Amino acid sequence: MTQHAENEINDAIKLCDAKGNLNPAAIGYARKPVIQSNLKGHFMRKKKWNYWCVYGDDLMFSATISHLDYAAVCFVYILDYETQRFFEKSITLPPIGKKVQLSEHVLETALCNHSDMKIQFLHDGNNETQMTVTIPDFDGEVLHADLTIHHPEEDDSLNVVIPWNRQTFQFTAKHHSLPTEGYVKIGDKRYTFDAHESFAVLDFGRGVWPRESTWNWAMASQKCRGHRIGLNFGGQWTDGTGMTENAFFYDGVMTKIHEDVIFEYDEQDFTKCWSIRTKFSDDVHLVFKPFFERISNSDAKLIQSNVHQLFGYFDGYVRTETGQTIPIRQMLGASEVHKAKW
Repeated sequence: MTQHAENEINDAIKLCDAKGNLNPAAIGYARKPVIQSNLKGHFMRKKKWNYWCVYGDDLMFSATISHLDYAAVCFVYILDYETQRFFEKSITLPPIGKKVQLSEHVLETALCNHSDMKIQFLHDGNNETQMTVTIPDFDGEVLHADLTIHHPEEDDSLNVVIPWNRQTFQFTAKHHSLPTEGYVKIGDKRYTFDAHESFAVLDFGRGVWPRESTWNWAMASQKCRGHRIGLNFGGQWTDGTGMTENAFFYDGVMTKIHEDVIFEYDEQDFTKCWSIRTKFSDDVHLVFKPFFERISNSDAKLIQSNVHQLFGYFDGYVRTETGQTIPIRQMLGASEVHKAKW
């Protein structure tokens, strides 16, 4: 089913024109990170982030470096699946300075250098990202993470430009099922990540956002029956733009979903089962059963953010363009609703 005639981009292109407005030729999606985020202007409206989520056997580990124009915000959180130990630490830094560095290209180094939190996403220029995180006081203990994330050369990735108009737009890159090895140590507890069973997800965002936004995002990256599978579905924020961030990956090959995906959930109790399905076809038919809810709220009057991120399991199926049905069984991942005034 094709609801949207989405343009596929194959060659390197810049997101913005000389004035910092959206380059119309950049509207579309690419299977490789060929779009350069040359943002400028739009004072206080630019948003940039590199969000990583790594699923290990025992621990989910996430680290983010973001710059919202009026402040830089960096945060790290962990979830131990068995004990459900969860902790999140966030720091806010002034917008001007060299403590936070974010690049125009997806696969380039990003840094947060502060005494309370050091985060490094060091891309080697080829097929590896070295993630190191050090936090002296993380729930009263020292946290140190040292993870090597592999980017298989032949893998597809999802790189999409969402146009609200020439002055408000977003480039999002979602890179899935990236084999990851290394460790995360919290106090005396050491979690080991094995590249055959541990997978990372990158959410790279660069854009000029409207004052208020709401979005859903569902994602998972796991090995199922010997195959690397990645799921990426979004809702609300892309409505009416003619583009979606909907796709899935099977052993590194992307199937782009050219229609909207509908998220249904109980806003009074997000821990109840979610339904995630394509709007017109049955190419995506998933039930998401949460087992843990992460709530992150901030209210600084002018700036407000409300996040309900659920971790749980996906069941159902997705269907390729050739009609192959890929069953999804007990696939660990996350689904969220985020309301922002920023």
